[in-house]
Amino acid sequence: MADPLTLLVDNGSLEAAAPLALRELAAKLAEKLKLPVEPVSLLHSSAVPAEKLGGRAAEILEPALERRLAAGQREFVLLPLFFGPSGALTDYLPKRLAHVQGKHPDFSARVAAPLHSADDDRLVRILADQVRAAGAKIPQVVLVDHGSPARPVVAVRNQLAEQLGKLLGSGHVVAAASMERRPGDEYAFGDPLLANLLRQPGWNDGEVIVAMQFLLPGRHAGPDGDVAQICRAAEAASGGRLRTTMTALVAEHPLLIDILADRWRTTFSA
Repeated sequence: MADPLTLLVDNGSLEAAAPLALRELAAKLAEKLKLPVEPVSLLHSSAVPAEKLGGRAAEILEPALERRLAAGQREFVLLPLFFGPSGALTDYLPKRLAHVQGKHPDFSARVAAPLHSADDDRLVRILADQVRAAGAKIPQVVLVDHGSPARPVVAVRNQLAEQLGKLLGSGHVVAAASMERRPGDEYAFGDPLLANLLRQPGWNDGEVIVAMQFLLPGRHAGPDGDVAQICRAAEAASGGRLRTTMTALVAEHPLLIDILADRWRTTFSA
């Protein structure tokens, strides 16, 4: 019986930058763990033309599992590249694994916890390092994530913003915001939106650090992505009074590899 194969799993993207960055992260984690780690997305990434990915197409989860099962692999460890318990992890992923299990009764997959943990400060240390690198003397900081219809995921954003404020110290003011949310009062727990916050007094003037609670580049978090466009629009609306600086992404910090390695060790030994 082959040893369990480790899959590093993100949500997926139609932008080539995302699967390329996922591959790089998987390679670094493989070096750390001294075992193979293969990058796989839940959705979307297989639609990126292979020629944009060095000639090797990206894989999405279920076909990726089927291909490896056909080659004799039966046990897997899945490392989710997600901050919190989004619907992708609590609903979509279990359904896909159950579908594979129905066809392959000897299939086994252990799924690690998401990245955020209340008793682990490494995520907020990453964010603080990225803020300091972007502008240590700039007091206004807004932590922005994608936005989620799941309250526990928004709670992760809020907890990280609170922790970031404490870590940066009294010379900084830290707010939490999301790039987007679903319409309707029932999703108001995701407010404020970044676009709205950057038009409010206290945030629409002077310098503001936009701390990116995003893991990989892509349509949202790339240099010309949605967050960057929101920032540019807010600067234009301010008449030039507002200047925003976006931080580096979380996956660019070496501590993320340590977090993922610990998630693997905990899951593998369970």
